Amino acid sequence: MQHNRNNNCDKVAITMKRRTTPTKEAVMAVLTSTTKALSQDAIVQKIEIGIDRATIYRVLNQFCDDNLVHRIVADDGKQYFAVCIKCDQQQLPDNHFHFRCTSCQSIECLPSMVHFSVPVNYQVERVNCILVGVCKECGS
Repeated sequence: MQHNRNNNCDKVAITMKRRTTPTKEAVMAVLTSTTKALSQDAIVQKIEIGIDRATIYRVLNQFCDDNLVHRIVADDGKQYFAVCIKCDQQQLPDNHFHFRCTSCQSIECLPSMVHFSVPVNYQVERVNCILVGVCKECGS
């Protein structure tokens, strides 16, 4: 993913459906500072203002409800959060792969669309595809 997350943060602030608060801005600043998905624990560690974990959790859920952030439930059972990329340069498909690195414990969105088929009369509501291995930074 070669794009500037800080420019994306400006776009996100414009499209927020609820009033902005210092808490929401702090959480969004952390999420847009990286190209990787972050767990709530990682977000808590990076927040520079005093916010309790429950508030951060509520903010992350609001961001997910407003389609600003998507939630990734990884094979390790943890939830990770990443800003939904909807800029002109690169738009990730809704159903895309995520890669969890077993070395650095990061998760990143991959631009590849997930292709699949299901039997007749099945309706897919959501897709959660996690590839597990060693990322390009750790493998070099």
